[in-house]
Amino acid sequence: MNQKLFYSLVLIGLGALFFIPFLGNVRLFDWDEINFAECAREMIVLGDYWHVHIDFKPFYEKPPLFFWLQSMTMNVFGINEFSARLPNAICGIITLVYVYNLGYKLHSHRFGLLWALAYLGSITPHLYVRSGIIDPFFNLFIFVGLVNLIFAAWKRERLGGAMTVPKSEWRYVVLAGLMIGFAVLTKGPVAYLIVCLVLFIYWLLNRFRWFITPLQFLAFTALASAGSLIWYGLDVYLHGPELMREFLAYNIRLFSTSDAGHSGFPGFHFIILLVGCFPASIFAIRAFGQLFIERNYQRDFRQWMLILFWVVLILFSIVQSKIVHYSSLCYIPLTYFAALTLLQLEERKIQFSNWLWTGLLIIGGIFIIATIGLPLLAGHRMDLVKSIADQDPFTQGNLAANVNWSGWEVLPGVWLLVILVLVLIWYNNHEAARASVTLFVGSAVFVTLTLWSFIGRIEGISQDAPMRFFEQTQGQPVYVKTFDYHSYGPFFYTKKPPVTNPNYYDTNWLIRGKIDKDVLFVRKASVQPTLLDSLPDVRKTGEENGFVFYRRKAK
Repeated sequence: MNQKLFYSLVLIGLGALFFIPFLGNVRLFDWDEINFAECAREMIVLGDYWHVHIDFKPFYEKPPLFFWLQSMTMNVFGINEFSARLPNAICGIITLVYVYNLGYKLHSHRFGLLWALAYLGSITPHLYVRSGIIDPFFNLFIFVGLVNLIFAAWKRERLGGAMTVPKSEWRYVVLAGLMIGFAVLTKGPVAYLIVCLVLFIYWLLNRFRWFITPLQFLAFTALASAGSLIWYGLDVYLHGPELMREFLAYNIRLFSTSDAGHSGFPGFHFIILLVGCFPASIFAIRAFGQLFIERNYQRDFRQWMLILFWVVLILFSIVQSKIVHYSSLCYIPLTYFAALTLLQLEERKIQFSNWLWTGLLIIGGIFIIATIGLPLLAGHRMDLVKSIADQDPFTQGNLAANVNWSGWEVLPGVWLLVILVLVLIWYNNHEAARASVTLFVGSAVFVTLTLWSFIGRIEGISQDAPMRFFEQTQGQPVYVKTFDYHSYGPFFYTKKPPVTNPNYYDTNWLIRGKIDKDVLFVRKASVQPTLLDSLPDVRKTGEENGFVFYRRKAK
């Protein structure tokens, strides 16, 4: 067995070990995880895999590819949390193997391994492939598509040699178009926009040199557009232009307003990447400076990755909606930069400087303090936490949730502290190879321990009460609605059947009309009474952890 195949299998095993176990142990989180899983569930319930629905109404915000993947796993493993998250776990394993083989091709076996470990052991990249959101597949499709365009350019310019780019130019162009087409079908045309911006910036920086021919670019564009045009085109032909019109309107709103419910300051994504992609982010910063890169194609690939990184970061810093995963496409180039630094540390081409030491200590210290301090505060000084937190009834109700803190939850923080101490000693002693592997494998273990210790408790504080309420209504002949706040829980966790009475979508009918089934309402606790409290035939049935429950009986 050759080295590349052996380590690819090792990474498959390592990815499966970290990413797959316990995926279904905690409920899906509102909004995105439940939203996307519900889209897949409704595909199965309706038997309609061509259209995307939410609450059994057309859902215009996302194309169907990711929901097809989720519905496939749901058809095999059942409609549950494990099935909703499994596609991304598989995507994470594919990503590890892909970046290892790409790194092997670009530099060496060691570089590929460091790149894969940097991805495995960095906080947010690891978390994302254990979630049920769209972005891991979206990012992988874009990255693979861009890499194939780079290879097409290298083949045309005879850069990289036969070992690096063995296929024909056109084969790389076709693969690039197909991958970007998959990305567009996953999340929308922003995939094509990002790649075109990267190509344009590269073209400018290289003095308007045509690295692929205009004909190849047109072919790439046609292939990238084909899948979505077929999907949208057939829908327009069968049902009119509403889907296309609403989808375009949604994407325009997303770029121009904080439509997704999240706004933030312009440097939001810089902070998210610096802290969230620890420890890779610390090493990646060094790779933005001067490095000893020998071959022309290696320097060229670094330039491409710099452009991709900055295009994504600047683009989504401009966008008004600030959501953590908008900059997640930066994870792959960022871990590439980290691997460059790690390899040069091992080869002693650069020194482990004081600022690298300081960066690891400061950002690592944030995670250590948080994972040790939080269980100590929550377990022994919840009164202090409540006094610091917002005093509104909803927040105080959340914090009153009956969540048990045993004290063992400090273990992840202690683990990371030990790892950091060992790693800093080894780096200072010029044992970079041992230090790097220990740091990133140790960090992957830290993420896993943190998930085991905290994620169930976080879910218990933030959403357990309403989700249990929704689960208890499964199979009952009732309508379940949230009032004055939005949640996808009433759809997925009630196992809601298709809507048979269109009046259900009229909130006024549910509150005041002649209903044919009881209506159960859930709202967030507030100081002031709401409309529900003033209606004579709506009865408050309970209150728990910041949520208030009501029932209106059918007459």
